[in-house]
Amino acid sequence: MKQALEQTGMKRELGLLDSTMIVAGSMIGSGIFIVTADIARSVGSPGYILLIWLLTGVITLIAALSYGELAGMMPKAGGQYIYLKEAYNPLTGFLFGWTVFMVIQTGVIAAVAIAFAKFTGVIIPEIISDKLVLADLGIIQFNSQQLLAIVLIAFLTYVNLQGVKNAKIIQTTFTLAKIISLMGLIVLGIYFGLNSEALVANMSDFWKPFKTIPNPDGTVSTEALSGIVLWGAVGAAMVGSLFSSDAWNNITYTAGEVKDPQRNIPLSLFFGTLIVTILYVMANVAYIMLLPVMGTPGGESVISRGIMFATDDRVGTAAIATIFGSAAVIIMAILIMISTFGCNNGLILSGARLYYAMAKDGVFFQKAGTLNKNNVPGFALIIQGIWASLLCLSGTYGDLLDYCTFSSLLFYMVTIIGLFILRKTRPDADRPYKAFGYPVLPALYVLIAGAICTILLIYKPTTCGRGLLIVLIGVPVYYLWKYFGNKK
Repeated sequence: MKQALEQTGMKRELGLLDSTMIVAGSMIGSGIFIVTADIARSVGSPGYILLIWLLTGVITLIAALSYGELAGMMPKAGGQYIYLKEAYNPLTGFLFGWTVFMVIQTGVIAAVAIAFAKFTGVIIPEIISDKLVLADLGIIQFNSQQLLAIVLIAFLTYVNLQGVKNAKIIQTTFTLAKIISLMGLIVLGIYFGLNSEALVANMSDFWKPFKTIPNPDGTVSTEALSGIVLWGAVGAAMVGSLFSSDAWNNITYTAGEVKDPQRNIPLSLFFGTLIVTILYVMANVAYIMLLPVMGTPGGESVISRGIMFATDDRVGTAAIATIFGSAAVIIMAILIMISTFGCNNGLILSGARLYYAMAKDGVFFQKAGTLNKNNVPGFALIIQGIWASLLCLSGTYGDLLDYCTFSSLLFYMVTIIGLFILRKTRPDADRPYKAFGYPVLPALYVLIAGAICTILLIYKPTTCGRGLLIVLIGVPVYYLWKYFGNKK
């Protein structure tokens, strides 16, 4: 039976719409409703807030268009892992897969699951809360918020174990729901914000960047930004927007289940990232039309707190509150629950395919390279779910996201450099799609990504250093895995 399943292989169930929904759905989580507050505190100016989101969208689109060529060349399960292995060597591919498993994919799954639980707690706080401790184990306190996050991961893992057809139905349904919901927020925000006092205030200081520092007495201090310090602040502030726009590459992991992958993967990368870029920029336009950027930490209303000091950084909730009042809290909680549910389904679906490809190469648990009776990598799904659940319990998922943002950007840059390498080493390879704007746009991405990585190393050396350390730990792990694998 096992042999027959492996001969049958994965089923190509994913069409262009399904693939596009995986790209968009994996990108849209809770970040767009939250991270603008931190960006506002970092750069102050409405103009620079929009510029950061626009730059994030542009560089993400450039990367996605460049990946389209690689996807067309190598339409195999594992995606980016395969590209790095072919462009460089097996070690480079392993380092990417190792980092994805340790923090990038599983860390994001954990964080998104916690976000789902946190906003569920907004609706039923007496049941779901990080204050409701179910078990105190000394170094770890297990609360009901973590329990719900783990239940969500377990449920979506179970759904994915039943086959890619069930998973794609959930993905398409929930992604369409959150796209429509975001469009509703944007339309309402622009309609009600056209004549708002917040818009007038924001337009008066549209291009005056400054850093805001809260004081212990509830006041704030500001520091004008200019020159290289300004662009350093812009680069550091992009961590949030880049994280919110990440996971677009997940569709490449599922290439073994995409119909006509040489065509549909490049197209889905383009359509998915374009849709999300437009939604993100317009959502921030709506925020700026409804709320003043500047605010005070102790403000008594959403207007007085502004975007900078929205309660718990919930900018989306604060913006909707200017229209619907207190009901906004429930409305936004439901929207974020829908968003995070669909996001996690896409992440869980995609990640397991990468570990499947690694196992096939003998650099991951051997059983992860087999398919279950529903023709999906069952063991890879299960082990991914277990590790993501442990990260939920660790309470360090927030730190892990800081570590992996730098690592993700680094691997994106290295992968696109690989595009240039493969043009030289494999000039005659079949390329059904060629990177748009090659070599200018891919080279521009490498320069921008390199500059942002450098800025992050300067401004956030601790978190970026730890992210780099996680990557480097993979080197001895790779050789140990190969040694024991060969010995076995």
